[in-house]
Amino acid sequence: MARCLPFLFVLLVLLNLGMAILVMAAPSCGPIEANDEDRIQFALNLEFLEAEFFLYAALGKGLDSIEPSFAQGGPPPIGATKANLDPITNRIIEEFGYQEVGHLRAIIKTIGGFPRPLLNLSRDNFATIFDEAVGFKLRPPFNPYANSINYLLASYVIPYVGLVGYVGTIPSLVNFTSRSLVAGLLGVESGQDAVIRTLLYEKALLPVAPYGMTVADFTNKISKLRNELAMCGIKDEGLIVPIQLGAESRTESNILSANANSLSYSRTPPEILRIVYGSGNESKPGGFYPKGGNGRIARELLAKFKRF
Repeated sequence: MARCLPFLFVLLVLLNLGMAILVMAAPSCGPIEANDEDRIQFALNLEFLEAEFFLYAALGKGLDSIEPSFAQGGPPPIGATKANLDPITNRIIEEFGYQEVGHLRAIIKTIGGFPRPLLNLSRDNFATIFDEAVGFKLRPPFNPYANSINYLLASYVIPYVGLVGYVGTIPSLVNFTSRSLVAGLLGVESGQDAVIRTLLYEKALLPVAPYGMTVADFTNKISKLRNELAMCGIKDEGLIVPIQLGAESRTESNILSANANSLSYSRTPPEILRIVYGSGNESKPGGFYPKGGNGRIARELLAKFKRF
């Protein structure tokens, strides 16, 4: 037995080294293998998130008060609450909330759904995200529900992720019904993101009280954080960019985020999970999804984390 101990020690070291290499390996940025149903169902995770965030902010109540059957018994969101919005912003966000209910219905009726995942829409979670974006603890902690500007900045964090997810999904879909559904979803998600970015751009140079940073500063830092978490290059840009990143390298305005040919960026499900989990790891839940997303794609990726 004594002679076996050195061998066992070396074996344990090699196993730990192998695990470390797996963890540190470059993330995948390429397409995944999945059928149409799994790809579209994956989007339900983000549609649930958007629906609850918009509905609670505008109405003070969520999906369980509007279409409770869609949640399929999933837990209510953590920390979602009515936001202190001006009347115009409240009307816009209320409409967005109803649109997300429609998106959930369209997906569930077409391919079926799954229970709403546990969502963390608390002030503390948003405060953590904004601290990570700016690189230090904001004082007081960022509160997305405090006023219209804060809420729009918090909204900047969410819909764009779904938009680029749909752009990444469409080329991999096989049948016409799937492509038609996702194209319709993408059209409205793009519109929501454009409205949010336009409302913020109108105030781009105004300081966000009491932090001394402008609206544009916050958007640039949030976009930078999302790029860092996804780890697949620049696919996200704030409202004001260096002129070489603007449309045709002729403008610093960036109301619609797009590539050099003004085409939308795209992301894969692993990239999206790295962002919304806030962990930079599609297999390590957290952020908006404390227990991870639902559906085959998200659950299989979570299973990898549990094995370690």
